[in-house]
Amino acid sequence: MTIRARMTLWYSGVLLLSTLMIGIFCFDELSERRERLVKPSKGMEEILAIVLWIGLPAILLSIGGGWWLMRKALAPVATLTEAVRSVSDRNLNQQLPRTYNRDELDQLAEVLNAMTARLNDSFTRIQDFTLHASHELKTPLTVLCGETETELRDESLNPAERERIASRLDELRRMALIVNGLTLLAKADAGLITLNLAPVRLDELVQDSFGDTQILAEASGLSVTLQKCDRTIVKADAHRLRQLLLNLADNAVKYNQPGGSIQIGLASTDRTAELTICNTGPGITANVLSRVFDRFFRGDPAHNSRVEGCGLGLSIAQWIVSAHKGSISIESVPDQVTTVTVRLPVLESQRV
Repeated sequence: MTIRARMTLWYSGVLLLSTLMIGIFCFDELSERRERLVKPSKGMEEILAIVLWIGLPAILLSIGGGWWLMRKALAPVATLTEAVRSVSDRNLNQQLPRTYNRDELDQLAEVLNAMTARLNDSFTRIQDFTLHASHELKTPLTVLCGETETELRDESLNPAERERIASRLDELRRMALIVNGLTLLAKADAGLITLNLAPVRLDELVQDSFGDTQILAEASGLSVTLQKCDRTIVKADAHRLRQLLLNLADNAVKYNQPGGSIQIGLASTDRTAELTICNTGPGITANVLSRVFDRFFRGDPAHNSRVEGCGLGLSIAQWIVSAHKGSISIESVPDQVTTVTVRLPVLESQRV
């Protein structure tokens, strides 16, 4: 129950009690008059007249006026509630509305503004640290990868040494992927990435991705099918869309089962392009499905230690889709099929 409704009920109860007390007092007065030879029927008529013509209108008027006054008094609460509800990590620098009359609500808004300012400062520090740290790590990782690759080309190495160096190179490359992903997301959070938007044939990119997925799936014996691929033109950054498709295809291959299947489809309407990628495999349980886009999240059984990855692929995919004013969602039936759906707005010139 809202505060407004609760206060209205309390207010109505007080008015009702007051009216009853007035009626009792009137009844006592009329009883005394009756004892002074006033006709009883006339006394009862006067009581009913007082209740009907004075008490009832007074109650209705008081309730209506009280409800209007409480609505007006509590309107700043509703405004503040809506403003707080819209606060997220992307608009922490936005100030909540204040009346500056120094009442309780204005003081609450001031405290909340101070809190969001501190949160915004903390988020900014974290973003700056992530961006600078990942940038500084790139150079030494590139040097280490180059030196390890050179060392691996030494023909004098015995099999044990070669395997050890190859394992080290795999870990270095994995770390480089993590750093590159962190750098991308940190730049995206800071608004430092500019998309090169242009008309792009999404169906051609999907067909290219279909070929890449077949190559990735060959080692695991997966069957890859392109079910539908409508001609679709979107205004997008082609490089980022290729990155999106590669991430989704890589996930469909990694989180699959031997001999499983992958189905890719692209359907286009006059306003929306819908890309779907379905894969068999362990799937994603309902209790972790809402967290799959969180950074570094790897849950069981869909994300497990036996599968290589750093937990940033879907976070990057979500950013790419959001940057193109689209949406991405995942539906999964454990041990059956997982479907990733990407919706992007088509180019206006394609709309009929």
